[in-house]
Amino acid sequence: MSDANNPPKFTGPGSPRDVPPQPGDHGIDPYNSAVPAPIREELLKPDPVALETSAKELKDGTNQCPQCGATDIRQKPGTDLLICAFCRHEWQGQRVEEEFGLGEGQDQLEGTIIASGARDIAADEAVLRTFKCNCCGAEVTINTESEMTARCHWCRNVFGVNQQVANGAVPDAVLPFHIKKDDAIARIRQFVDKRRFFALKAFKEEFTPENVIPVYLPYMIVDGKASAVVAGKGEIETRRYTRGEGNSKTTYYDADVYQVDRQVDFTVDDLPLESSSERANLNTNTNTNNIINTIQPFDTKNAVKWNASYLRGCSSEKRDLDVENMKPRLVDQLLSIARARVEGSVNRYGRGVRWEKEGLKVHGSRWVSMFLPVWLYSYWDGNMLHYIAVNGRTGETMGSVPIQQWKLILVSLTAGTFLEGLVIWGMVVSS
Repeated sequence: MSDANNPPKFTGPGSPRDVPPQPGDHGIDPYNSAVPAPIREELLKPDPVALETSAKELKDGTNQCPQCGATDIRQKPGTDLLICAFCRHEWQGQRVEEEFGLGEGQDQLEGTIIASGARDIAADEAVLRTFKCNCCGAEVTINTESEMTARCHWCRNVFGVNQQVANGAVPDAVLPFHIKKDDAIARIRQFVDKRRFFALKAFKEEFTPENVIPVYLPYMIVDGKASAVVAGKGEIETRRYTRGEGNSKTTYYDADVYQVDRQVDFTVDDLPLESSSERANLNTNTNTNNIINTIQPFDTKNAVKWNASYLRGCSSEKRDLDVENMKPRLVDQLLSIARARVEGSVNRYGRGVRWEKEGLKVHGSRWVSMFLPVWLYSYWDGNMLHYIAVNGRTGETMGSVPIQQWKLILVSLTAGTFLEGLVIWGMVVSS
């Protein structure tokens, strides 16, 4: 329903008034409506548009100080600044939103736009990259599976993998760490201390938060423009009554049932999707990867143009999923957003709405590959890999601690007995 004070936040069939379904009337059919299915035949798909984000000034394999030309460059702790270890000059990395116009135009997106670092991974592309030192001529090899920088073993010149080679190792942007290691250790220790009573004995004995490591995890950051339709049944309760006596009482209700149809047009800005198949695997029987999602959001608006100097002393994971692999995940996320958008328009249905059909059209999307910073502590208990993660920007902490089941059961039984005793005592006092 809508009124002058609460204008509808949706458009299309069903607004502003929903109607009871008539015989043979099933309302909007999202699968055959004006909003087509999200996945079209391959021959009808337009070619993706390329967005050039490669750092041309960094393709020679070295990151040089703009003031003195030295290559020993590091991130200034707690900031997004880079600092030269030789002349101490400091400078700010270029923000990708401003450099490539990624902070605007979501409502005008059409087709698929893929940034340089998000292009398809070449299956035959080697993970080992060899550079020739321009100071002494020596060759330096970097394994892009886990590291992005290396130092020449002869002249100490520092190299970084900056060319956006087609093996998924180099993203378009990086969001630098702000949380320092000491802070991350303290947060992890505090998290575990609150759960120490139930923790597995071996975990407590082997717990060494100093082993936490800084890891850059690969994500696709997606902007999108979409339309969605959802259809279902909404119920408004009209009467509630009880039948039977004693322990045989049963409560019934009567309700008016309405056909509810909604259409919504919307945009998304900086939607993060895991681009590592290992991290995207949320099988809670074998891992606790879902922990990583709980420490979001990241302030991706502050991400800077790719520069390997930000990864000095950090580990990293290589992206192994292409845009096409990730589109089903995008559709799931967009449908969830659409359901949330129409939620405010169905408040009148006190017993809720059961959505039975839904459809989505993605008018346009823009894909940018980005490294996000996470402090990670891991523990293998013999059956499952447990993680405790700290958001490298905000300090948000969440994790999984292996527990001793017998302690948890004992406490549950004790608490249950105690509550039962309180109930009995209350009955005696009241009588």
